[in-house]
Amino acid sequence: MNFLISDTFTDSLSRLTNDEQRAVKTTAFDLQMNPAGNGMSFHKLDKAKDKNFWSVRVNGDIRIIVHKTSGSLLLCYVDHHDKAYDWAERRKLETHPSTGAAQLVEIRETVTEIVIPVYVQTELPMPSKMALFAHKSDEELLGYGVPSEWLSDVRQATEDTLLFLADRLPGEAAEALLEIATGGKPRIAKTEVPISDPFQHPDAQRRFRVMTNVEELQQALDFPWEKWTVFLHPEQRQWVDRVYNGPARVSGSAGTGKTIVALHRAAHLARINPESRVLLATFSDALSHSLHTKLKRLIGSEPLLGERIDVHSLESLAMRLYKANCGPVKLASRQKVKEIMRSASGAVAGHKFGFAFLLAEWEHVVDAWQLKTWESYRDVSRLGRKTRLPEAQRIVLWLIFEQMIEELKTTGLMTSSEVFTALAKAFAVKNPPYDFAVVDECQDLSISQLRFFAALGGARPDALFFAGDVGQRIFQQPFSWKSLGVDIRGRARNLRINYRTSHQIRQQADRLLGPEVADVDGNREDRSDTISVFNGPPPKILTFSDEIKEQQAAADWLTEQIHRGILAHELGVFVRSEKQFYRAEAALTMAGIPYKILDEHVEMISGSASISSMHLAKGLEFRAVALMACDDEIIPLQERIETVGDDADLQEIYDTERQLLYVACTRARDHLLITGIDPVSEFLDDLTI
Repeated sequence: MNFLISDTFTDSLSRLTNDEQRAVKTTAFDLQMNPAGNGMSFHKLDKAKDKNFWSVRVNGDIRIIVHKTSGSLLLCYVDHHDKAYDWAERRKLETHPSTGAAQLVEIRETVTEIVIPVYVQTELPMPSKMALFAHKSDEELLGYGVPSEWLSDVRQATEDTLLFLADRLPGEAAEALLEIATGGKPRIAKTEVPISDPFQHPDAQRRFRVMTNVEELQQALDFPWEKWTVFLHPEQRQWVDRVYNGPARVSGSAGTGKTIVALHRAAHLARINPESRVLLATFSDALSHSLHTKLKRLIGSEPLLGERIDVHSLESLAMRLYKANCGPVKLASRQKVKEIMRSASGAVAGHKFGFAFLLAEWEHVVDAWQLKTWESYRDVSRLGRKTRLPEAQRIVLWLIFEQMIEELKTTGLMTSSEVFTALAKAFAVKNPPYDFAVVDECQDLSISQLRFFAALGGARPDALFFAGDVGQRIFQQPFSWKSLGVDIRGRARNLRINYRTSHQIRQQADRLLGPEVADVDGNREDRSDTISVFNGPPPKILTFSDEIKEQQAAADWLTEQIHRGILAHELGVFVRSEKQFYRAEAALTMAGIPYKILDEHVEMISGSASISSMHLAKGLEFRAVALMACDDEIIPLQERIETVGDDADLQEIYDTERQLLYVACTRARDHLLITGIDPVSEFLDDLTI
């Protein structure tokens, strides 16, 4: 007998208390060991339309709803007695007549009226009250996975009712209708051969999973929020499995699954190339720890696969490879570079360059491009720099930078750019340590890092795979990938389906960036057709006269989320930097919610909310997020603006600060609060347009 678990079960499990969850897990393990249920308390649900629904007693009040046949036992839902029974009486499990996929369908006759929630807002470009799908045939709608009994409602759907209707439909049907409404053409999951088991259809695999052993069940129950990262959206699978004849990149706005695609790509490459070594790299130590955890969950049943996949942050990767291939290395800290610059600039008399300009010129031009001679500095294209420098001024500047380069060499210090450049040169003439490299958060790669990956991959098929979002670039200035030998034209794909962030949060956060972003090489990412597949309340944006009022309001909001059933570890509170941590701590203390301040390991604790800087929030996700201290001069940060040495730098600061706020907003799945002290950040005006 097959033992299966549904995403509706893990979703409902996550809403129970910790003690209730432990009891449910014990019962679930017993059911897996004994699917027939001999000796267990099964109760047939007489009022359920689907006669295969049964309840299983967990304790005095908690019941698991299972779907039981001679060939399978499916865990469907868990809740307190009355709520569990009500859920079962309003649903049925069926095989869709057109697609052949297994679906849990809400019974239409149990829904008396499609009521529009007050929070539903939409920007669908359709005349109000127009029936969006009246022109669609039954055959076409069924082909998208719409259940037969919902065809009439779908035909009558308007822009006012569509999002609420989508919540009641299977995922593939909801996504197809949303895409049609926004002018797109849905993609239908195709199978090579007819599938006899409806649970094996690609559409079904997004919501049902066969549990083959206790370890898999343990993993699914321990990490319900992860939605079993082993399963991809059908649209994403094609980008994971494809053979690329050169470097490839997947992009997409926050929540579209780029990291999951990167994880699956690394596992896929290791799986189909049994003797290969695969590198999975990302921007920071914090993100590498997160990736490593997710990878273990993904390949938990294939431990030997994990031995051939190395997960590293870029800096740790550089240090390890340089030591192994070139020798010992000492990195120069940014503070040390500033000290050397002050000394060098003081030794060159008569110049009038400010320190901020010198530092920016060093970081964005000289060190970034690893310019070691006067000729290379004289001739370099100053991409993104607006300050025009006659040759006479460049000569003076080079006297300063030349002294800096010599001082770094004398003291045995290297910059990160220098380390990666040396590695790129080394692997251009010797066998690289990895056969394949998969890079997440690629929008923040530096020039030298991309040179390194170009040398690592060469011209080999499938050697380089990147995942990232230009709209989330918060560290590096833009530059041309093509000029460094990484040409992704024709192999760049944009993910469009957002299944992490509600429609309302995504729609409001997108106002910070606009409908389209592009890189220096002209590769464009159209964000206008991104689809969120579920609803939620709009973000709250509140302004206060002082910090105490802000903290109390945030505390009240956080308490409200707990009362909604959100668990403490599903709460995140973000601020611009560590200097504002005290405001987040005060709010959580007022709410009586335990908390942990996240470090580079980003290890969250069950039962505790998380406090983090916005930079460290990259890659995280929570059911509810509060962004506090969004004051004027905090975001964008006045300290950065005051150090501007070039007009282009000012625009870059505004761009990256805006994108930083976007990153923080899109860490929220269901609920988002943004607060600040009057006067608040100018970016909040864009959010409230």
